[in-house]
Amino acid sequence: MQVFLNIVNKFFDPVIHMGSGVVMLIVMTGLAMIFGVKFSKALEGGIKLAIALTGIGAIIGILTGAFSESLQAFVKNTGINLSIIDVGWAPLATITWGSPYTLYFLLIMLIVNIVMIVMKKTDTLDVDIFDIWHLSITGLLIMWYAKKNNLPTLLSVIIATVAIIFVGVLKIINSDLMKPTFDDLLGTGPTSPMTSTHMNYMMNPIIMVLDKLFDKVFPGLDKYDFDAAKLNKAIGFWGSKFFIGMILGLVIGIMGNPVFSFAALGGWFSLGFTAGACLELFSLIGSWFIAAVEPLSQGITNFANGKMHGRRFNIGLDWPFIAGRAEIWACANILAPIMLVEAILLSKVGNGILPLAGIIAMGVTPALLVVTRGRLIRMITFGTLLLPLFLLSGTMIAPFATELAKKV
Repeated sequence: MQVFLNIVNKFFDPVIHMGSGVVMLIVMTGLAMIFGVKFSKALEGGIKLAIALTGIGAIIGILTGAFSESLQAFVKNTGINLSIIDVGWAPLATITWGSPYTLYFLLIMLIVNIVMIVMKKTDTLDVDIFDIWHLSITGLLIMWYAKKNNLPTLLSVIIATVAIIFVGVLKIINSDLMKPTFDDLLGTGPTSPMTSTHMNYMMNPIIMVLDKLFDKVFPGLDKYDFDAAKLNKAIGFWGSKFFIGMILGLVIGIMGNPVFSFAALGGWFSLGFTAGACLELFSLIGSWFIAAVEPLSQGITNFANGKMHGRRFNIGLDWPFIAGRAEIWACANILAPIMLVEAILLSKVGNGILPLAGIIAMGVTPALLVVTRGRLIRMITFGTLLLPLFLLSGTMIAPFATELAKKV
């Protein structure tokens, strides 16, 4: 099997390393044509999706880069030593796709998804091929631990495969369950095919438990809670995305350089303007995903009406199609300094990671939005409680990630 995987990997490797935009361009265009969409329309949808993904990645990169320098300065001022560097998702995705087992796990999940659709256990067609690396890195981690405990390679592959299938089935079912919530958050109604099979939504059950506890402990707090639309309606300009971003950017700038000077003031406002621009652009780019999936959506609808008696299918996408909701970015900007403070405090009890590339907490904020329906007080509270899990687990798997990188 290893020889076969290596041959297949050599064929797909150049495409995968072109990045998620190219992969999703190919997948979206090809899939739309399979469902009878004309090439020009299929290509249009694929290009729009690739541009939307690239745009979101670029803005996240700008925001992360802008925050990192200030936050690193803040950590340096505390004198705390955090020796593990958070490199973010992009290097880990590249490293994971460098393993031949990633294509094996992809094949397994394609089969699982098709079987579930045929057996009517799901209505979601998972087209987010690139993000199979989330499941793959889980399987590779299991195999790494198995090797450390001297388990045979075949047994470790079997255990990893069973785990991948189990988690993969759960995330596909989860995408079906979330579909009405996405319809509500986007204001599209049930005619929209968009849902997400992204792994960050596997945090939903934990957040739901916290949400129920919040209802019991603070039953009257909801009247003070708000989403971005309510805030904007109540206070106008002061609740706008760019103003919220600017204020949060100013706060992070002051954390990194608290001594007042005209140069420092310029740096604070520069960071504030950058954060404000990013929040506005996130909202704009998020709307591109809706236009991108329209050709495939129409093709699937026509196919279902003609061949499957009108059965309605969902399209499982990467999470950023919901990026137009400002609550994600308001919460992410507030959680950034909170995560840094938690990293410093937890350094006394085992944390060794300095959050840089992941400082805006994209691993949890989309799930917070879905479960809380954008209620910001809940999002910030639950995010604060959950961030230590990311810091401590990141510290624990650092040796695995380092060893995996050396093999690529």
